[in-house]
Amino acid sequence: GIRHHWTFDEFYTAMAVQGLDANGDGVYSKEELQPLAQVNVESLKEFDYFTFVHMSDDEKPLPLKEPVDYSVDYDKTLLTLHFTLPLETPLDPKAKEVAVDVYDPSFFVAFGFATDAPVKMTGTPAPGCAAEVQKPDPESAADAKALSEAFFSQLGPNSNFGSQFAQTVMVKCSDAPS
Repeated sequence: GIRHHWTFDEFYTAMAVQGLDANGDGVYSKEELQPLAQVNVESLKEFDYFTFVHMSDDEKPLPLKEPVDYSVDYDKTLLTLHFTLPLETPLDPKAKEVAVDVYDPSFFVAFGFATDAPVKMTGTPAPGCAAEVQKPDPESAADAKALSEAFFSQLGPNSNFGSQFAQTVMVKCSDAPS
């Protein structure tokens, strides 16, 4: 599965925490934040959680299960949403490379991986297996800056414009075929 830790910007954070301090003590407890975590993961479902997993030789995304182990942390500045998306069917990354893309197809929501340690493999990874981040083509980003707001307003949930700006995690094993 894929375990996400999404840290939101300060503007979303400020809006999202309004009214959540039910007891007015200035501290946002896990219990007070849990409804926010639930609303977030439920609203992400229609967007496939902006997460697309596929084998390197197939662009069709693999099916994911509903999120589990979701919660929100608040450090008095930023919110971080944590959730896990299990794969519907386990796969063997030694057989083929696995790609994990995180992006908004309509390019409305911007995503960026953490600068330090953006990806970690947990559990006991198979010997010779590693995950690496591949950044999008910088020329595509420069081209997108030149597009007008009218262009972006035409994009809908079925567009896939955002895929060209996706940061991709490739899980590769040294004995996997290229």
